[in-house]
Amino acid sequence: MLPWKYSKICRISFEEGLKMNNKPTIFSFFSGAGFLDLGFEKSGYNMAFVNEYHRPFMETYIHSRRILKIDEPKFGYHLRDISEFTQEPERRKFAELISEARKSSELVGFIGGPPCPDFSVGGKNKGHEGDNGKLTRTYVELICQQKPDFFLLENVKGLWRTKKHRVFYEEMKTKLHNEGYLTTERLINAIEYGVPQQRERIILIGFQKTVLNDLGFHPTQNETLSDIFPWEKHIKYKLEDIAAMPWIQTTPFVEESEMPIPEGIPEELTVEYWFRKNDVYNHPNAEMYFTPRAGLVKFQSIPEGDDSKKSYKRLHRWRYSPTAAYGNNEVHLHPYKARRLSVAEALAIQSLPKEFTLPQNITLSDAFKTVGNGVPYLASKGIAETILDFLKVRIDETNCLEHSV
Repeated sequence: MLPWKYSKICRISFEEGLKMNNKPTIFSFFSGAGFLDLGFEKSGYNMAFVNEYHRPFMETYIHSRRILKIDEPKFGYHLRDISEFTQEPERRKFAELISEARKSSELVGFIGGPPCPDFSVGGKNKGHEGDNGKLTRTYVELICQQKPDFFLLENVKGLWRTKKHRVFYEEMKTKLHNEGYLTTERLINAIEYGVPQQRERIILIGFQKTVLNDLGFHPTQNETLSDIFPWEKHIKYKLEDIAAMPWIQTTPFVEESEMPIPEGIPEELTVEYWFRKNDVYNHPNAEMYFTPRAGLVKFQSIPEGDDSKKSYKRLHRWRYSPTAAYGNNEVHLHPYKARRLSVAEALAIQSLPKEFTLPQNITLSDAFKTVGNGVPYLASKGIAETILDFLKVRIDETNCLEHSV
């Protein structure tokens, strides 16, 4: 077990509802490089347990925390299959960790985004019978066994929208309801939270009924958790407003060209804004990108902003990016350079702080896969803040976050 270094103690003031003595404690699963976790930590949660199966992703997670000077999780990093925690003797040991966490935290939550290719139209689409799809069932089983006070499950929209997968999704919800949870769900788009990227994901959040009772919520037959959960409180942009803005569609590709920002669009939703904000050309991962196997003709022939094809999408500097699905062999081209995007640029499109870096020894395949799989940081932060608002916790951030990002 890794040593725990205490940061500054949070001062928490309370309004109506649930009373807490400290920050909610989080157990993270399918953690990847930690994008989702970072959003929760920077919103006032305590990350106590991290589980990831793929070693390069775990090494990236540990590396990024060291770079950001974030304390190690109290219960350490666990490089293993999540299914081990549902079976003895690991099940009992895991329960002991949760009991230990409850000694210093009144609320314990699970967060995780099980690998999604089996539910993705653009992926394997094998559903819950696929190897990755089975992990969603395992995550739900673990929640039902250990009964955290709340949980978050993130996945591709195909799990929720595709008819054959929706049956499985509803089955999992029923299982959670039978174990004492009330749930709420929303198909979010990362761009709503200020991320320069169109990225839809289904978010399922659940709370134990006892927690909701402490909040004073006693649902009637016609009431649901969705009636009161403040999903839209931390949304910065409405999708209909974004769609109505005068975005440039395509312009001829001219290498190293300059172009002023058009009027009438929010600069912070553009690729170029984030490239500059994160200083991507001086970033430690700036030179990490795939080089073409044969010539540059194809790279130079695609107009800036032409993202109409499944692959070889050229971003526009003054527009947001399509979904960063690097793990599905999609090729995303730089707006005004004759090459693919670098890791630094991909991190910027995922709205990560410029201090966030990947280790130099990670392979390009693993680097782009972990970046493409991650929940965009600003979306994660917005959702984490929404949960805190619902729990009526007011945290003095100047005392909670010793290291701001």
